[in-house]
Amino acid sequence: MIYRLLALNIDGTLLQSNGKLHRSTKEAIEYVQQKGIYVTLVTSRSFPSASKVANALKIPSMLVTHRGAYIGNTIDKQLLAKRIPEDITYDLVRLLEGFQCQIRVQHERFSLINKTKTNHNLLAKTVFSSGEPVLYAHQFVDSISEALATQKIAPPKIEVKFEHKEDLKDAKEAIARMFTEIEIMVAGASGLEFVPAGVSKENGLIYLGECLGINRKEMVVIGADIDDIPMIEAAGLGVAMGNAPVAVKQAADWVTRSQNEQGVAYMVKEHFRKQQPIAFLRKMNIIK
Repeated sequence: MIYRLLALNIDGTLLQSNGKLHRSTKEAIEYVQQKGIYVTLVTSRSFPSASKVANALKIPSMLVTHRGAYIGNTIDKQLLAKRIPEDITYDLVRLLEGFQCQIRVQHERFSLINKTKTNHNLLAKTVFSSGEPVLYAHQFVDSISEALATQKIAPPKIEVKFEHKEDLKDAKEAIARMFTEIEIMVAGASGLEFVPAGVSKENGLIYLGECLGINRKEMVVIGADIDDIPMIEAAGLGVAMGNAPVAVKQAADWVTRSQNEQGVAYMVKEHFRKQQPIAFLRKMNIIK
């Protein structure tokens, strides 16, 4: 099989556990792009955060961000932008404010975060802010619902971190009953994430492929998170990182080394060195 697109998750995949990119990973991405392979990032991160990583890797492609809700290669050039409607955003935030939690309404240009006095407040701020470029504004407010009453926002994604696990369970059950317009995903031990109904990393990647004329069977996907499983299973070659959960590894066709053992670089060089450059394959009329 000839592969024309390489899709990579960021956290747990491209980045080492210290949050940095290894030189061999940068070299592997450059190597595969020189072969004419379209390289994209598929991530739950915001577009500005993903774009920061893409710039470090010199990836000029469209990026699938906000868990598939927002696809683009510049903040002003969108291929796809699916949003939680303004009224649903307001109602969802009002409900969440009844729990002890930190809420982040994540727009592609800024994020709106409530000030909290929970034990994990500093941790939440650190997690919400990590990886974001300097120009991506974090607006901390006393009440997000009050802010939304005057500043209407239709975000691609909303993130929440709960102080108590029982609150997470109760909130998830209540929201699932009340809202059909959103998808709910568990994020770590204390978090939930919300995106528009029908949005997922898999659907975002497939949409990008359709726009590029690339079939899913011509894709290689490398991931490490539970929400990577559908796109790993859909791809022509699905790859799990060595540090991925067992369920991700079981869904994959191939398991590479861990993020701290340069698993992306190892997989890319093991596989793509066997494939001729896309330009040569076109010249030989092997592909169109």
